[in-house]
Amino acid sequence: MTNSKMSLWSFVSKIPPEEFVGLFEEFPYKLRCLLGDWLENYPWEFINDSSDSFCVVLAAKLLSAMVEKLQDLAKKICPPGSILQLIGSIESRYRREPLQLVEAVRRILQAEQAAIQQRFQHLHLFINRQQEELLFEFSLQRLQYHVQELRESLMHMNSNPNVSPQLNSLDVQYPMQENLQANPLHSLQTLFLNVVGELEKATKMVQRRLVIWKRQQQLAGNGAPFDEDLGPLQKRFENLVNIYFQLRLELMAFATEFQPCLQERLDNVFSALIKNSFLVDKQPPQVLKTQTKFQATVRFLLGPHLLKPPHTSFMVTADIVTEKQARELATNHSGTVFSENTGEIVNNTAPLETNATSNACCAVFKNMLLKKIKRCDRKSTESVTEEKCAVLFRASVSLGPNKASFLMQALSLPIVVIVHGNQDSNAKATILWDNGFATTNRIPFMVAERVSWGDMCETLNQKFMAEVQTTEGLQKEHYFFLAQKIFSDSSASPEEFQNRQVSWSQFNKENLPGRAFTFWQWFEGVTEFTKKYLKEYWSDRLILGFVSKDYVNSHLCQAPVGTFLLRFSDSEIGGISIAYVTFCHGSTQVENIQPLTAKQLSVQSLADCIRDLSELSILFPNRLKDEAFRNHYNAEAPKKSSYVRAKLTITLDTPSSFPALPVQAPVDPLGNSNGSYGICSEPVFGSRTGVQLSTPLSQAPVNSMGSPNMNPELHSDSPYGPPPVIPPPMYPSPSSNTSYRNQQLHPEAIMSYPYHMGNASPLGDICPYPLPQDVEMSEIYMSNGNVMNLPLSLPSNLIRVPETLPEPSTEEWEELLRNEQDPNRYCKDSE
Repeated sequence: MTNSKMSLWSFVSKIPPEEFVGLFEEFPYKLRCLLGDWLENYPWEFINDSSDSFCVVLAAKLLSAMVEKLQDLAKKICPPGSILQLIGSIESRYRREPLQLVEAVRRILQAEQAAIQQRFQHLHLFINRQQEELLFEFSLQRLQYHVQELRESLMHMNSNPNVSPQLNSLDVQYPMQENLQANPLHSLQTLFLNVVGELEKATKMVQRRLVIWKRQQQLAGNGAPFDEDLGPLQKRFENLVNIYFQLRLELMAFATEFQPCLQERLDNVFSALIKNSFLVDKQPPQVLKTQTKFQATVRFLLGPHLLKPPHTSFMVTADIVTEKQARELATNHSGTVFSENTGEIVNNTAPLETNATSNACCAVFKNMLLKKIKRCDRKSTESVTEEKCAVLFRASVSLGPNKASFLMQALSLPIVVIVHGNQDSNAKATILWDNGFATTNRIPFMVAERVSWGDMCETLNQKFMAEVQTTEGLQKEHYFFLAQKIFSDSSASPEEFQNRQVSWSQFNKENLPGRAFTFWQWFEGVTEFTKKYLKEYWSDRLILGFVSKDYVNSHLCQAPVGTFLLRFSDSEIGGISIAYVTFCHGSTQVENIQPLTAKQLSVQSLADCIRDLSELSILFPNRLKDEAFRNHYNAEAPKKSSYVRAKLTITLDTPSSFPALPVQAPVDPLGNSNGSYGICSEPVFGSRTGVQLSTPLSQAPVNSMGSPNMNPELHSDSPYGPPPVIPPPMYPSPSSNTSYRNQQLHPEAIMSYPYHMGNASPLGDICPYPLPQDVEMSEIYMSNGNVMNLPLSLPSNLIRVPETLPEPSTEEWEELLRNEQDPNRYCKDSE
């Protein structure tokens, strides 16, 4: 029976039955629904030889099992009449010809598999795996049946003294059909040949399954899913070894000239099973640094079955071998004694021990250490991080009835040895390429120099998801950006990239245009950065990530002010940039904030950085910032302390939308410095919608009198400077006729005085520079949720101060210096 956890019926049941017209004429659709996934657990598709007695017997057993299954269902369903009627129909139709039932079920299952593969292409491997398991189960049952048949034939022959066991060697090699019918010895000989041949085929099936397991283990090094359970494989090896021992005993009783030939074939099968069952269960690190401890585990699948206690303790040794030496091992299976020592591994021996609980025979190397490594000759274009080697595990055991000695060897996956941490990234690139694009049964460690872009995308996605430990993989937009980056081509379409091949040089030998790093170094840096600081944000799909600036601009150009998205930095290894929409020079534009790196995010999380930036309000396309990042904000309660709590915030050093002019703070005539007065960080009509926090005060343009220039884009040669332009309040105040500091300039802000005038404002002490209106209204402006929909054009009813001011008369001077009785004198609305 299959070990698969999924069921094909769970997918088939979703397909309308109308698509299987004519398929259920011999086998009712209702019966198919009742049996469900029960049908999938039996090898219907391989019972196709009517001349094989095993197939006939198995078909009859399956018919009986089906009837028994339906009878159990009838007991659970009321009324059971319809099911009992189906049972009677099946028995009357197929009891005499059970192979016809097998044929009907086989056609149904094959049609269902074809329909599933057409709709669910990702199930192709699952279907193949299920079929392979059923085929081996069928082959094993047939082997056991034929071995039993062989035993009964031998017993019958031995009970008949008139039959001579001696056969002519020519008859053995070329049996004639008429002799098979006339002579039982020929029948026995043919049966022996068939059984041994079936055992050899079953052994090859196990070897192919083992190759698949090893390949999946290698792909797991890049992050591919991997079922590392060796229990089913171990059971296969044990079943075949049991059949070997049974056949060997029967062959010893078949004393003919034919015996040595069959014995040799059987011994070859046994040797193959022994050697293939010795493998590396837990691989050593594929990037191995010298003078660093590492671990590995090798497993002998037939150990629990053959090494019954008490037995001699067998030791396993581990040695480092070069790629050249690994190739010699592949061509000389009997073992090779190497003339040169590649490196030295400390603590390189471990005993083979059987764990009764797990039923596993393993040698565990816990504290191995590569003390030194001898580099091999390389091509002039190759670096040390492209040099591959491996760990060779060896053990010599005595097994079998004759205690024959077997040298078991297992080679680890390719390893790149480094001596310094700065070699780590390039070594990982070599391993990623080898793991992703190696072929099965290759010459160690040959790998293609160029691979398809589609295969590269799959490899990058597996690696990224595994390292970040997320279920959210890369999307087609990400692959398109990565293709543009690795091929240095912004003109090709995604479809055109799919037909291209990427070379090893493009992957990790040639630097990207205008950069000091390769494609892999950049991608690996992004992966590590995301793993450490951005895992939750990526998993929640808050980061767009692998997209270009052109992609960002095209998607944000029509978005409201304050809309932002997150993308990985294109110019730095390991950084994330925030692109957002702002209003500047009368129109919206997209700005890119300097990338946040590990240095910043190790101090403050990405969510808290975004919360601090008032310029950001909507996560693209239409999700409010606080709604998207609320779960990621730092909600840690302040600890009780005698200190005043300090808080780190992040701000933008945004440029003004107006040209910055030098300004000099006015000097108090009495000698008091006015430098302590704060100056607005932005002009009246700045391009940003928020004020800067915790940043040095920027200087605003001033006129020649030392007053702030309220309209710096207008030029004037007047000694009193250009006329300030002051827009009316953006929101109506309770008293629309009174607006302090906004609609009239204080005299101290217009002209200089030879002496201190004191306080002339009824509002109390104010700084000599009146605050611009946009700063005064900033809190109201920023607190409004519809900030991006506010019109920012200049109002037409601006109040202007005349470009030239006449020299004050004596009466005017006296009036200015007189103690005012009217406190609102300087706050009257301009007519």
